Amino acid sequence: MQLDRDVRTRGLILMIAEIRVLAFAVLVLVSCWGMAAERGAAWIKQGRPAPVALTAVQVLVHAADEGLNPADYDATGLAKRVAQAESGAPMSADAQAALSDALEQAFRRYLHDLHYGRVDPASVYANFKLPPKTLDVGATLDAALAAGNLEPAIRAATPQFPLYQALRPWLERYRALESDPAWGGVLPSLPAKKLEPGDSYAGVQKLASRLVSLGDLPKDFVGPDRYQGPLVDGVKLFQKRHGLTPDGVIGKGTFEQLNTPPSARVEQIALTMERLRWTPLMVDKRMLVVNLPEFELRGLEIDGTQVQIPLQMNVIVGKALNTQTPMFDEQMRMIEFSPYWNVPPSIARGETVPKLRRDPSYFDRQGFEIVTRSGEVVTVLSDEQLASVQRGEARIRQRPGMQNALGDIKFIFPNNDNIYMHHTPSVGLFQRDRRDFSHGCIRVENPVALAQFVLRDEPEWTQERIREAMENGKSRTIRLKTPITVVIAYGTAMVKQRGGAIYFYADIYGHDRKLKAALQKYSQGRSLHW
Repeated sequence: MQLDRDVRTRGLILMIAEIRVLAFAVLVLVSCWGMAAERGAAWIKQGRPAPVALTAVQVLVHAADEGLNPADYDATGLAKRVAQAESGAPMSADAQAALSDALEQAFRRYLHDLHYGRVDPASVYANFKLPPKTLDVGATLDAALAAGNLEPAIRAATPQFPLYQALRPWLERYRALESDPAWGGVLPSLPAKKLEPGDSYAGVQKLASRLVSLGDLPKDFVGPDRYQGPLVDGVKLFQKRHGLTPDGVIGKGTFEQLNTPPSARVEQIALTMERLRWTPLMVDKRMLVVNLPEFELRGLEIDGTQVQIPLQMNVIVGKALNTQTPMFDEQMRMIEFSPYWNVPPSIARGETVPKLRRDPSYFDRQGFEIVTRSGEVVTVLSDEQLASVQRGEARIRQRPGMQNALGDIKFIFPNNDNIYMHHTPSVGLFQRDRRDFSHGCIRVENPVALAQFVLRDEPEWTQERIREAMENGKSRTIRLKTPITVVIAYGTAMVKQRGGAIYFYADIYGHDRKLKAALQKYSQGRSLHW
């Protein structure tokens, strides 16, 4: 009997526990239903679309203004449904719930895409790290709906980096150019391989009209009979804005850019805006940003949403063919003055060793030495030592000096790809229009100015002391008291100053093409339809 009582007691305990679990589940369901009903009530008032619903569909219909695709949010379909609900008979409870849910899903996705982007960049670019997520899209939208005003949520989701804001009006302007008569068809063929100032050209008037539409010539400009005068100046400005030598000579490259339709520029702008959503450009008060297609480095000083650019210089980046510089962000932590250059094993085996076998004197001319696994430094070349390098049992390094491939300074921001910034003896390459010549690392044109920017919080490092450390030939590494964020970015559309002109650059690594394909796949697979 005692056993029966124990069994009945345990059964009663289990029953009570199950009732509690069931009650909790009911409470959760009621709570969720209540929250959903509350959100639904925000979208629909008295059987009609609320003001926030009207605002939402207008924002979604104009998603292209942000470089997004309205079809991804079924903007046209939702606008039609809201218009019908606004003018027709009051909706049934089921119809209200369905429309509320559709608006909720579409606008939540819009806010997410506006802030974070539509695709995972790691799916497009190997090893790309997403910046930390800081915006809770759901909570932000819930707060906006509770207040009956979507504007705060839209502002919170919109990227605040000045470049993003500066690209928006240019996106609208180039979209308007798609219907401009100046862009009807291609320009007439050049009379020769190139068109030089003073030459006759059948397309002079159409060329002038096209440059006027782009803003490279004033609106009241009247084209001359020949290719000359201000028309040449307009072409120079166009060339400068498209990463070309601004010499006024229209060759193959300039002619191709002049015939690139506005729709292609719209695409470039939208792709750059997409990348800006997930490029961490306002995470520190001071940052270094390299834009790879532009071959440009900038030092940024950030105060809230205000960005100053006290440092700007040309850079050389990795070759497009086989040694592309990757995109990432890391902390610069050290500077090495008068650095050794440790020749990467792939370069040593594929380039340096074969060259040394052909010309052993190159070893001394370049200031090379071989370092064994035990740390022994060998300064006399031999076949045995070269063989050990080929087997990976030793490495080649270059001593500090005039011939050193790293120049006289190296800026270190540890990363998985072993990319760093450095000076170079080959300074003439900085004057080229296209500057992808390196094995992946970034060569900087003005290393002293860069060191001053990086060491600004360490006043003991004056310009004179920096130069002395660079030139004394003795390797020395210092650790920065204040690490500085380095961002390696990729944008083929740029506005370099507030209210300034827009610049376009070649897609040197094909990243625009890859991102375009990923976005098309996103739109095909995730468009919303109800």
